Amino acid sequence: MLFGLSAALVFVLFGCTVGPKYVRPTAEVPAEFKEAAGWKAAQPSDALSKGKWWEVYQDTQLNALEAQINVSNQNLKIAQAQFLEARAALKISRSGLFPNVTGNASATRYQQSHNRPLFTSATPTTYSDYVLSADASYELDVWGRVRRTVEASRSEAQASAADLATVDLSLHAELALDYFGLRGLDAEKALLDSTVVSYEKALELTKNRYQGGLASAVEVAQAQTILDTTRAQAIDVEVQRASFEHAIAVLIGKPASTFSLASLPLSTPPPPIPPGLPSDLLERRPDIAAAERRVQEANAQIGVAKAAYFPLITLSPTGGFESGVITTLIQGPSGLWSFGGAAAETLFDAGRRRGVSDQAIASHEQFVASYRETVLTAFQEVEDNLAALRILEDEAKTEDAAVAAAEHSLALSINRYKGGVTSYLEVTTAQSAALADEVTAVNLLTRRMTASVLLIKAIGGGWNVSQIPHV
Repeated sequence: MLFGLSAALVFVLFGCTVGPKYVRPTAEVPAEFKEAAGWKAAQPSDALSKGKWWEVYQDTQLNALEAQINVSNQNLKIAQAQFLEARAALKISRSGLFPNVTGNASATRYQQSHNRPLFTSATPTTYSDYVLSADASYELDVWGRVRRTVEASRSEAQASAADLATVDLSLHAELALDYFGLRGLDAEKALLDSTVVSYEKALELTKNRYQGGLASAVEVAQAQTILDTTRAQAIDVEVQRASFEHAIAVLIGKPASTFSLASLPLSTPPPPIPPGLPSDLLERRPDIAAAERRVQEANAQIGVAKAAYFPLITLSPTGGFESGVITTLIQGPSGLWSFGGAAAETLFDAGRRRGVSDQAIASHEQFVASYRETVLTAFQEVEDNLAALRILEDEAKTEDAAVAAAEHSLALSINRYKGGVTSYLEVTTAQSAALADEVTAVNLLTRRMTASVLLIKAIGGGWNVSQIPHV
């Protein structure tokens, strides 16, 4: 017995862990973002808050809506449940590091046959048997199969935690996109409504001129047409706004029929968003962290597959008490025990272990490639939105100049029409051009806001890999 215990202790202390040692996969990381060259230095107030990154917009209504996602969004609850499931699976894997102990208790009354073979009158035919025992079964993790399984489960749980952070970031970003899209439509609706008022005055002027013989019926019809067209545009905006409002309701876990947002036209440009260094992106994107954790999980699975080539060694101790009289059951002479071990080695499996090992290696290569692709995509998304913000800002400046020029042209055309120098067609042409430029300016502001949200999402929204729980 002492020899067996000593051998088991040696195996446990000096057993090896088969399979490759995990090394984080490499990925090409640029020295700097191309589109960040010359980027305006961020002020301390521009820094993203860890977690509540949307507060950088200083919009109390947006803050209130974003806070409701963590409480009521069902997709986020699904991701949370998936993380809890992965953490429970880790507990199951860890149980393999410890013995499995089973307790047994039995009480039996026997009546033996008098006609049984070898019957003697000295042997009692009626007796009781009381047994109280415990059996244990323990796999010696000599080759590291259990440890590798625990490592794989831990990595999957951490990847699931990063998945949860990815879902959380995506949902909050989606709400911000819908919110700024809705506010942009509110600004467009306000613009169209004010334009309708101006066109109503123009129509009234044209009618008065027509009654005075200074304008034709065609000019009245032209004024009426552009007025009705603009009214239709204003009504059409409400369709898109309703869709955004309903989408926001779903994100915060409310029925669309019970939720509404008051009109709040978008008016301010987005704040500066510091992109940070490209090397920081590997630590700030939860989807990159999840991809890296799954590489480690796949690496551990290779070790599990390799361990199948070695013997499975188990110990099976048993101890307890047995007595024919219950009053003497828990006494020294009633004690019983046994200690044994077994080793099992697969001698032939028709290539099954080789297939499992090759499968694990191929899976590892797949996850390495997926990790590198995730990194490349992350850099692309940052560059895309840095470029969008830079270009849209320049476009907005040009469009502002176009709006000013169009408004000046419209004022000149109206004065020329009032002076009888030109027809109303020139006025309607100028009106259409001015309105088109003004709508474009509003849409550019909305696009700049959404690009800033997408940039925040692309750089991780203030998340950091240190937030992955040490499960």
